This record gives sequence, structure tokens and C-alpha cells, in this order.
Amino acid sequence: MRTITYREAIREALREEMRRDETVFLMGEDIGVFGGCFGVTKGLQDEFGAERVKDTPISELAIMGGAVGAAIAGMRPVPEIMFSSFAGCCMDEIYNKAAKYRYIHGGLFKVPVTVRMAMGIIGGLGAEHSQSNEGMFMNCPGLKLVMPSTPYDAKGLLKTSIRDDNAVLFFEHCQLYDMVGEVPEAEYLIPLGKADVKREGKDVTVVASSLMLHRSLAAAEKLADEGISVEVVDPRTMCPFDKKTVIDSVEKTGRMVLVYEGNKTGGIGSEIAAIVAEEAFHLLRAPIRRVATPDVPLPSSKYLEQFLIPNERDIVEAVREIYRERTRV
Repeated sequence: MRTITYREAIREALREEMRRDETVFLMGEDIGVFGGCFGVTKGLQDEFGAERVKDTPISELAIMGGAVGAAIAGMRPVPEIMFSSFAGCCMDEIYNKAAKYRYIHGGLFKVPVTVRMAMGIIGGLGAEHSQSNEGMFMNCPGLKLVMPSTPYDAKGLLKTSIRDDNAVLFFEHCQLYDMVGEVPEAEYLIPLGKADVKREGKDVTVVASSLMLHRSLAAAEKLADEGISVEVVDPRTMCPFDKKTVIDSVEKTGRMVLVYEGNKTGGIGSEIAAIVAEEAFHLLRAPIRRVATPDVPLPSSKYLEQFLIPNERDIVEAVREIYRERTRV
């Protein structure tokens, strides 16, 4: 099978959906002539024109407001918010309008808008650019949250997101754009709400997405040398969330470590931990562990960042601790 980058996989998904459906169009800052801050939309304006690949003013409020209005009117906009940290500039349009309009208007219209946002650390861009703030949107009914970890998942999940009749937030990690992986040339879709077991194991379940998935897989390799078998589960979508796959894994291992880049308090791992504690506490043989970023703003130094963001060593230590816990009687 051919290999392409995460960036190219997203571009292919956009191109294929725009060819398939004339109501799909893109809008965002510098996505046209420039090809986007991360080069994802490069060449798409040449093929589809400025009407369907729209360069916008530097205003997240205008981007999201226009996208919601277009979606209500029957289009399928794919707006780009350059960094997920900037979602605060258009929070009302995301949190109250895109998420709730279909519901509060009794289904009179749909709001099929897919918001692409880069997230996570990229190296010294500071607290206003480097956040993994997906957790704050889990509290908002009406939003679907997607976090692809591989090129294969990125393409399949984005195509499904664009076809969905509800608002989807699509989080792309800054450090994954150059990642290479196998992606079929034939069309495929990945359903939202279906997790993927990236590595089979029997001793400890690690749940991780996006960049943290790859750090967890690296930690699992190291732990295997110590005789600890780690199962790594990638939820892929946080809303809807695949409880069954996670709980099935916990039933097998009896232990769970949650790894996420966002701040520890109120992050995605906190909700997953609550779900397992509420619905599968009897399966646990040790307390759940969370490995996440401390509750502080991210620094502007790329060196200081590394003291905060979970790394392979942090994951290894958490798994070791939970593996050594006395079996619950």
C-alpha cells in the first residue's frame, strides 16, 4: 500500500469530498493562495477556484459566523481555525450556534459544518497557540469531537465528518502533519464513535489519542522488554465516545492509564476515567492513573514545554506503578 503524510491525507479527503459534493467549500485565513499555515490546502484553490476555497479576513468570528450561516442555508462548509487556541475568539458561534441551532429550532434545518483546527505543542509558540483544549468542548451537547492520530484515520474520519449533518470539531496535531503512514487509494470512510486498538496487550490498558498515542506506543515497546504487556486504545473520536471498546479492554487488563496532552483537570481523560469508574469499577484491580499536562499555561520556551507535556518516560512510570498495585480483592 502507498504511504503519504498526515497533511496529504487531509488534503486528499478535502479534494475528494469537494469533487463529490458541490456544496462543500473551504474558508479560512490564508488557505487559498498561500495553501494554509501548515500547507494542508495547497493547490486546492487552483482546482476549485476562489469561490470554493475562500481566503477570509483575520477574524475567527467572521469565519465561524459565515460557516454556520452557510450550513443553515444548505451548504457544507469546512472552515479552518488556524489554532484550536483561537476558538475562544468565536466561542459563541461554536458553542451556542453550531452546536445548538438544530436542536433549539426543532430540526427545521441542519448545521453540517466541519471545523478544522490545529492543536498541541509545535515548539515554543506559547500559551495562546499551543493548547490541547479539546476537553472544554466535551461539555457541549451538539458537538462531535474528532482527534485522528494517523494519516489513515485522518482521511477516513475527515470524509465522514464532512458528510455528517451536525457540527464536528476536527483536531489535527501540529506535530503529526509530516507523519507518514499507509493510506489506500480507494475510497473509504471511518465511522465516528468507533475506537481502534492500536496494540494488543493483557496487563494494562493505555488510552491515548493524537500525538500522545505515538508516545504511548513507544512506551509500550519499552515496557514489553520488562515483561509488561500494554494494550493501547485510540478512541479516535471523543464525542461520540466508544465506551464498549475501552471497557472491553479494561475487562481484559484490569488496569487503565489515560494519557492526554491537555491540562489534567477537566481534560478528556477525566471524563473517560469517570465513565469507567461509573460503569466498570468492578473490573478494575488498581486505581486509574492520568498522565497529562499540569494545570499551568504553556510557556513560550520550547525547552520548558518539555517539562510539562507528557513524554514516554512519564507513561512508562505510570504503567509501572499501576502494574505493581496490589490486586483488588
